[in-house]
Amino acid sequence: MWLLPLAGFGVGWIYLHVGSSVEAGNNLLIDEIHDPKNVVPLRLAPLILCSTIVSHLFGASVGREGTAVQMGGALADQLTHVFRLRREDRSLVLMAGISAGFASVFGTPLAGAIFGLEVLFVGRMRVSAIYPCMLAALLADQVTRWWGVGHTHFAAGALGAPEGPLLLGLAAIVAAGVVFGLVGRTFASATHALAAWMKARIAYAPLRPLAGGAVIALVVGAAGATDGGPDLQRYLGLGIGPMVEAFRVPLDWWDWLGKLVFTVGSLGSGFKGGEVTPLFYIGATLGNALAPLLHQPFPLLAAIGFVAVFAGAAKTPLACTVMAMELFGPAIGPYAALACAAAYLFSGQSGIYRAQRREPAA
Repeated sequence: MWLLPLAGFGVGWIYLHVGSSVEAGNNLLIDEIHDPKNVVPLRLAPLILCSTIVSHLFGASVGREGTAVQMGGALADQLTHVFRLRREDRSLVLMAGISAGFASVFGTPLAGAIFGLEVLFVGRMRVSAIYPCMLAALLADQVTRWWGVGHTHFAAGALGAPEGPLLLGLAAIVAAGVVFGLVGRTFASATHALAAWMKARIAYAPLRPLAGGAVIALVVGAAGATDGGPDLQRYLGLGIGPMVEAFRVPLDWWDWLGKLVFTVGSLGSGFKGGEVTPLFYIGATLGNALAPLLHQPFPLLAAIGFVAVFAGAAKTPLACTVMAMELFGPAIGPYAALACAAAYLFSGQSGIYRAQRREPAA
């Protein structure tokens, strides 16, 4: 962890010198789908893979979805040269690559396919691309499984209807969805604001993750050195352990806030990785904290929060609803849909992907 500032400087330096054209990451892919101009450079794939691994190894709070999506899009776009694809066909291949990356990293092929269709436009889907996206997502998921890679199992148990009278239970789900949406909005806004603040004050790009890494290391180190101080290391890295715990036992109410702060600090200062796994963490632990307030089982609200915060932050309520059913069983579908819709409506005008557009697809 104490080497996190140096790791951040190294990643920033490499991107400055050989990766400036691909630094936009997911937004670059979305822009190219909307307005295809140049083939995404192949170097995006190894750059984002290596920089994300470095971020994880040294303790930055980042995810892996962004890495998988960017690798999928960049690798798929190389087929443009091989098959001499037309402009509109290249757009479809990029969407298929995004779906494949998302599906393979989470083991959710149906959600991955819908994510590739839904993430481009806020409130709209490019349904004409459903076949290539679905095919790519299913194949990518199978290749990952053939390779022997396992996915984290979240033991939520049998998730049924909310407790209490039906209308009160549904009201509790909607109320939780509103909170999930507001937190997703806060995450997106804070990450963008910190990134803009850092760029305005630190002109030399590699110094931004160095400064962010130094602050993170000092805060976590100081807390660990204090007798009885909080264990802030649980908010670093992917955070799979606390996510799994959120489905089993009650957690501290502030766990979601700790993860939000450290993830905003990591991504906003320039570390590379995804936003989605941290958003899963934030949602699951926030659902765990809301459960006693809303008189609902914490596994149910943890599962719903797992997808609903992401639904609000990424503007992808349909993909997140399907993901909930793939991860936790079909019975959760209606309640996840209700919460994801509420989160989407209360998450503001923009999300974590600035390149998303609102006008209808062609």
